[in-house]
Amino acid sequence: MNITEGFIEGIVIKSQLIPHHVLLQARKVLLDYLGVLAGGTRYLEEEHPDLITASPSAAFLYGFAAHVLELDDGHRHGMIHLGASIVSAILDVAKKEDLQSDDVLRGIVMGYEVAVRCARSIQPGHKERGYHVSGTCGTIGSAMGIAFACGYNTEQMKSTLACAVSSAAGVLEIQEQASEMKPYNLGRAALAGEVAAQVGKLAMPGPDDILGGKRGFLAALTDTPKPELLTDFSNNDYAIMGIYQKVHAACRHCHPAIDATIDMRNDLNLQPDQIDRIEVHTYKLAVGSHDHTQIMGISSAKLSTPYAVALAIVKGSAGYADYNEANLEDDAIKMLTHKVSVIEDENLTAQSPAVRGARVTIYLKDENIYEAPCLYPKGEPEHPLTQEELEEKFRGLAMYGGLTQKECDEVIEEIGKEKFSINKIMSICQK
Repeated sequence: MNITEGFIEGIVIKSQLIPHHVLLQARKVLLDYLGVLAGGTRYLEEEHPDLITASPSAAFLYGFAAHVLELDDGHRHGMIHLGASIVSAILDVAKKEDLQSDDVLRGIVMGYEVAVRCARSIQPGHKERGYHVSGTCGTIGSAMGIAFACGYNTEQMKSTLACAVSSAAGVLEIQEQASEMKPYNLGRAALAGEVAAQVGKLAMPGPDDILGGKRGFLAALTDTPKPELLTDFSNNDYAIMGIYQKVHAACRHCHPAIDATIDMRNDLNLQPDQIDRIEVHTYKLAVGSHDHTQIMGISSAKLSTPYAVALAIVKGSAGYADYNEANLEDDAIKMLTHKVSVIEDENLTAQSPAVRGARVTIYLKDENIYEAPCLYPKGEPEHPLTQEELEEKFRGLAMYGGLTQKECDEVIEEIGKEKFSINKIMSICQK
């Protein structure tokens, strides 16, 4: 049995009896996704309305909008964002095919499983080569999520997987400088995943081993292949149980520093003019591309740990409402941003990605020094959002996106039903 055959056999078996607590997690994922989609859509309507009219498909627009606020979920071991591509693709097909709630939940669980396994099998070499795993493995997860939601047979899944792997794309350079195009990779992943699933449904003959072949997935996309992560199904855990859900509207690499900074700000009542300098000690992958102090727009700010720390000191939060043009021009935030250094801590690098933490040291002008660590920022599986916190996040984003309090309650109630209607949910969210 080759790698592709072993992978498909393993995920098919894993899909056949998904435990209740895993399906409950999928419902939480759906609620979180709908909030970031509503908020992201409002943002695009205000900032980039032409993108909405120019969008090639609903799946593309959903994927772009669900990532644009940097509040969508992800998985630290795979270093991948998930819902923006996978749930977007599944919901677009669900509306067209009138899929039932059980189909949608199964698709979400297995789409996440596929994407995370694929991502973990090629990291960190994949990122070091410059690939954006949310684009590459997001495509594969989207396609296979649809395949499971629609009940494809083994041959259809093998064909879908081949199409998706061949469609996998996305480079990290798209997020650099003043670029606002990072969400493009997520929207394209949703769209490409849907196309791969449509073609895969035909079960056209494909290669024997798209994952392990000499010019296949592992060979082409990484220098650090881990094929065992694609074929070892001895662990009964599901990848969706290991996701994080975000409370700060910044790149996840910034979150431990934000949490540690807010804790010290609140405990010590720190003011910007008290601070001489700040050091953020963190793991290697959180340094490059996240240590810049020259901020060239909101997208650049969301990727900058120095800006996030400065924002946390001055405003006490780093939510979607805090990343705005007024704060970009705020003299106190700009001054403080340039006082923050991001430094690799080899011990934290050694612990990554199992732990993606930071240690923040604040040096005051009166020569006092304060330090706080954060190994698991809020939203990680070790420090998860409660149901109440998740609903609060959903309501905030959805109401920003135009829903009323009553409509938010209706969505939450519908998702909680044993058999929910995805068309009813989407009709409320897209009024």
